[in-house]
Amino acid sequence: MEIEMVKCANGIFAPAFEHDLPRLTKFKNGEMYTFSAKLTRNPAFHKKMFAFFKFCFDHWCANKAELDCMDEHSQFERFRKDLTILAGFYEQTVRLNGEVRTEAKSLSFANMEPDEFERCYKAMINAAIKHIFRGCNEITENRLLTFF
Repeated sequence: MEIEMVKCANGIFAPAFEHDLPRLTKFKNGEMYTFSAKLTRNPAFHKKMFAFFKFCFDHWCANKAELDCMDEHSQFERFRKDLTILAGFYEQTVRLNGEVRTEAKSLSFANMEPDEFERCYKAMINAAIKHIFRGCNEITENRLLTFF
């Protein structure tokens, strides 16, 4: 499990993003864990990317009543991966049964150079405009433009 962390005062590390908080419940008090730390890309830009995902997800969910009974975290993760694929950042493999499997590329610092991350971000915006915000109202369109 990977969770982006930020070093706070007194040497304490805290989750960088609100969507990672539910994942921390897997860790039990009093048990010992080993963590590996690596510096990630510009946290403000990464945060902006996840704010963009959240904005897109909320807009997409607004008219989907059937999502009420689904786990929001799991649905958000699937949505994020699907938007990454629609933006053209994916890898394909062939399964044993001959079907092609498409997986979203990881956006982590270790797996994507900063210039590729910037291209991915721009492609995500274009994919969102094409597939999620087609025909949206002016207020939503103006909010979308703040991510440029």
